Amino acid sequence: MLLVGDAMFDVVVQPTALVAPTSDTPANVRVSRGGAAANVAVALASFGHDVVYVGVIGDDVFGTMFADDLQHNGVSAQLEVASGSTGIVVALVAPDGQRSMMTDRGVNGLLTLDAVRLALDQPFNHLHVSGYTLLDERTRATGALALALARERGLTTSVDVCSVGPLAQVTAATFLGAAESASMLFANEEEAVLLADTAGVDEAASLLARDFDEVFVTRGRQGALAVIGDQRWHEDSQSLEVLDTTGAGDAASGAYLAARLDGDEPSAALVQAMVLAATVVRGLGARP
Repeated sequence: MLLVGDAMFDVVVQPTALVAPTSDTPANVRVSRGGAAANVAVALASFGHDVVYVGVIGDDVFGTMFADDLQHNGVSAQLEVASGSTGIVVALVAPDGQRSMMTDRGVNGLLTLDAVRLALDQPFNHLHVSGYTLLDERTRATGALALALARERGLTTSVDVCSVGPLAQVTAATFLGAAESASMLFANEEEAVLLADTAGVDEAASLLARDFDEVFVTRGRQGALAVIGDQRWHEDSQSLEVLDTTGAGDAASGAYLAARLDGDEPSAALVQAMVLAATVVRGLGARP
C-alpha cells in the first residue's frame, strides 16, 4: 500500500489553568510524530498491511525523528530531504477535547513529482493521498496525477480531506477536481458538508457518494457513517473518555481502510474504526 502525505511533528498543548497572557500557564505538553496521512499509515501497519510512505522532511532533527518513528511503527519511508524545516503543528486542546491548530508546513510543499513517480513504479495495491497534498497549490497537481495513474492501472485509491479551514480557502470545486480519480473519500462532518454545499451530513454523504465509489465520514461523538451508492451504514462512537481528539479521525480512517482492504463489510469496518478512535482520544496526541 502506498501513501502520499505530509511529514509533520505535533506539539500538543493542554492548559491546566486559565491562560495567563503575559506570564506562565501550567499545561500538559506532548511532542510526537504527526501528519494526517502518517497517522493513517501507522494505523494500516498496525493491522498488518505493508505500507510505503512518500513525503518530504527537512534537514533537521525533526525530520530524522519522523523517519525513525515511521520505521519503528512498521512503515517503510521513502522521504525526500529538503533544505529547511520539517513541518510543525501546535495543537491547543480545549477542555472538551477539541483542538485548534497552528501549522507551519515547512518543506512539505516541496514534494516532487519524481519522488511520487518513483514510488508509483513499485508494486502496490492501493494509493492513499492526504488532502493536504491537494489543498496546497504547490503539490496539488502531483497528488492528482498520482491518483489518476493509480486508477488507470485499475487500483483502488482514496483521499482524506484533512482540514476544513484550508478547504474553504481553496474551494470545494478545486478540491473535488483534484480528487476526482479517488475511489474512496474520507472526511469529517464539517468537511463533508462544505464539499457537498449542504446543511446536513446525511445529505452531504449521499451527494458525495455520487462522485466517489465509497464515502466514510467521521462525526465525533456521533460516531461515523459509510455510504456506497444508495446503501448506508452507521456506527456509534465508543469513546467514553475524551481528553484530546488529535489524530482520532486519522486513526478511524486508517482502521476503516484496513478493514475494507481486508474484505470486511462496511459495518465491521466501522466498528474497527470506532474502537481505534476511542483509544486515541483517551490520551494527548495522535498515538493510541
